[in-house]
Amino acid sequence: MTTTSSATSGTNGTIFDKVGGRTDTSSGKSTASELEDRFLTLLMAQVRSQDPLNPMDNAQFTSQLAQLNTVNGIEKLNTTLSSLLAGYNEAQGMQAAGIIGKNVMVAGNKLPLANAQSVGGIELASAADTVTLTIKDASGKVVQTESLGERAAGSFYFAWDGKDADGKQLADGNYTFSVEAQANGKKVDAKAMQIGTVNAVVRNGTGFMLDLGSMGEVSFSNVARII
Repeated sequence: MTTTSSATSGTNGTIFDKVGGRTDTSSGKSTASELEDRFLTLLMAQVRSQDPLNPMDNAQFTSQLAQLNTVNGIEKLNTTLSSLLAGYNEAQGMQAAGIIGKNVMVAGNKLPLANAQSVGGIELASAADTVTLTIKDASGKVVQTESLGERAAGSFYFAWDGKDADGKQLADGNYTFSVEAQANGKKVDAKAMQIGTVNAVVRNGTGFMLDLGSMGEVSFSNVARII
């Protein structure tokens, strides 16, 4: 039986140094800075060697300077984005750590039964007048089918007491479930959502994973609801 609930810029002196062809020989310069030095050196060499009777077109000169500014702008943008991403990751880590010990709803169809108690979730794309829950044991045999009635769009969770269709109490273990929903005789998109307790937060190369015990690890970004 189941129950449900709702659920920074350089100085003029520096610029003049670069125009004169002098570059900084110290280490640690960024790629954009090196490109800037080379660009300005080549540009000044081009200016010095141009024909006085046929000087460089102002539009061409301006275009080359604009290209340099574009390179510098991209470099600064990448630096800013990297800083923002690092800050976001740290904030996400703190938020993830705050839900240790809490229950979360994520996509999945696992329905572990322990002490004759189990909880699962369902997400509906739109309202449905009939929602049917089907529970299977580890071998894939259907042990319980039940109507959850009319439901609004969104997510909600249900509780299962571990009894089969005949009212017999089943053994604790791993079960799965599926869900079907309809509205006015037409199918409604329904997604099975498993619910687990967050035991720990694990950081990997792409973000933070939540350890849900027997349900495995899921990405923090995949959490649909915290219960």
